[in-house]
Amino acid sequence: MSDGKLILICLAGLILNLVGSLVAESLNLPVYLDTSGTIFIAALGGYAPGIAVAFFTNLIKSLAEPSEMYFCSVNILVAILTSFFARKGYFDNFGKLLIIIPTLTFLTGTLDLLITDFLNSTNFTQSVNEFESGYTKNLFIECFDKTFSLFVAFALLKLTPPQIKKLFGELGQKQAPLSEEMKSVVSQQSYFSLSLRTKTLVVLMLSSLFLSFSIALISYLLFKDAAVEERIKTVDGMVTVAVSTINPNRVDDFIKFGRTAPGYKETEEKLYSIKNSSFDAKFLYVYRISEDGCRVVFDLSTGTFEGDKPGQVVELEENLLPYQNDLIAGRPVPPIITDDEYGYLLTLYKPVYDEAGKCQCYVAVDFSMEPLVEYTHIFVIKLLALFVGCFIFIFAIGLAFVENNIILPVNTIAYCARNFSYDSVAAREKNIESIKSLKIKTGDEIENLYRSLLRMTENVLRYLEHLQRAKTQVADMRVKVFVMDEIAHKDALTGVKNKTAYTEDIAELNKKILTGDAKFCIVMVDVNYLKRVNDTYGHELGNTYLKNACRLTCAVFGTENVYRIGGDEFVVILEDDKVSLSKYFVAQFKSEMEHKLSNESLALWEKVSAAVGLAVYEPDKDKNADEVFKRADKEMYENKLAMKAARTD
Repeated sequence: MSDGKLILICLAGLILNLVGSLVAESLNLPVYLDTSGTIFIAALGGYAPGIAVAFFTNLIKSLAEPSEMYFCSVNILVAILTSFFARKGYFDNFGKLLIIIPTLTFLTGTLDLLITDFLNSTNFTQSVNEFESGYTKNLFIECFDKTFSLFVAFALLKLTPPQIKKLFGELGQKQAPLSEEMKSVVSQQSYFSLSLRTKTLVVLMLSSLFLSFSIALISYLLFKDAAVEERIKTVDGMVTVAVSTINPNRVDDFIKFGRTAPGYKETEEKLYSIKNSSFDAKFLYVYRISEDGCRVVFDLSTGTFEGDKPGQVVELEENLLPYQNDLIAGRPVPPIITDDEYGYLLTLYKPVYDEAGKCQCYVAVDFSMEPLVEYTHIFVIKLLALFVGCFIFIFAIGLAFVENNIILPVNTIAYCARNFSYDSVAAREKNIESIKSLKIKTGDEIENLYRSLLRMTENVLRYLEHLQRAKTQVADMRVKVFVMDEIAHKDALTGVKNKTAYTEDIAELNKKILTGDAKFCIVMVDVNYLKRVNDTYGHELGNTYLKNACRLTCAVFGTENVYRIGGDEFVVILEDDKVSLSKYFVAQFKSEMEHKLSNESLALWEKVSAAVGLAVYEPDKDKNADEVFKRADKEMYENKLAMKAARTD
């Protein structure tokens, strides 16, 4: 079955919602019957198709009744909860299904009533009172509605063939179905580590929130500005009418004689009539404004405040001080919004000019802005109800797309790459088949990555056979190279390192001297009596004598530190911590040599006689290792002369 046919089933769920809603409305039932399709699709295919069905159900219903879109978030939450319960196995049998009813009833009953009350009321407190009074009744209605919807969805699920359920579980995936082992590993990827899934979800969520918040904020600001502008127009019209009732030529008399002035009471009655035309008009007064303050012309009393008498001088209000010069000069001033002990008010001052164009007084109206606060609260509630649903819909669809087109393919590729084994031919072939079985077809860079990995892996396997054959050849070559290196750097007679090795190691010491890392000493060992042994006992025993001298040198200084650089000459190089023990080693060598020489039971070739010279590298004195060698050689020569002087034979 193709994705197109699965989408048709989702459309069937959408139609089921719309038909149920139409039946409930036609029969004037107190229920909605518009979530059966949502529950069915969410339980069958997961949260994404369920959310899509819920969203488009309310979107289509809003064409006839716009307020239906405000309930979109409620039906989307039903889809999310249904998907969650379906994954936990609550739709497997009728008994588990009954556990879902209280949860859905409480959720939809609470949110539906809240949204309904706020939509139908312009007073926040009134909405709360209506919610409390109708909550229990609404829960009973929702309980019946959700029970019916769940039973319908449960019956449809039981009638749905297993192959359709399986295909719905793979809806939207751009690769072949996963094995149970791979599915288990991929599903255990953490949402809390800094994985690609986590980063993508964070970016998607923040983008959706930013978009929704930006649109909501702009809508709120536009609404608030429009509401304030509408309020200003209303007040301006009221003040304009009030201005037309005042005769500017009588203002002086009104101030001087007050209510006894001809025409005062008639004008005052008209002003009261204008003020009482709107419940939100809190105060209406007429002032002549001069440098010494505001002289009262009219000040209408309210139920709470008694108006000031005509001619009385009052101080200019603090919020008008920035416009004092304009008011004294008779120029118009902009509307002023204040929030003080008199309430949240919009104040508008309008000048009254006489025939000569001179301002005689100002008519002012203080208009209550409290209803605007209530309207704003309700608008925010509506806005949240609308955009929560839109946000969840956008996020859910985006999440499903990211999961199927990015996260799942990348995780399965990573799984195959991580578990690829090169141990044997059978294991390599099995891994290749595992990668081929993914069949990723996203049609983008992910698919290119998959195909590149597959080609690279196949190429690697083709080369492995050649590498395996070459491995044996390389091993043989390494053995030969090692043997040749041993021959090139080892003395054939004694087995210690030869002059070639000595020359290379001296070069390394010179490098260390240049970098300031050198710490070493050189010991010269020159074997005595070699010519006498050769002439007296033959070269074979002479070689034995030379080997015995080498053994003693190696036993004291360490074989790895000994070099044979001439016929009867040996050099010892000690580095790092051994340098501090060098004098001890020389003393031990001489002691062992004396011990052998004093042993009368040993033949001459079994004894050892050698001159020894020691020189330690001094950074301030030696420019290279040859200078250290020369000092060691000089000390050895002096030791040899001393040994000759001490001879008695």
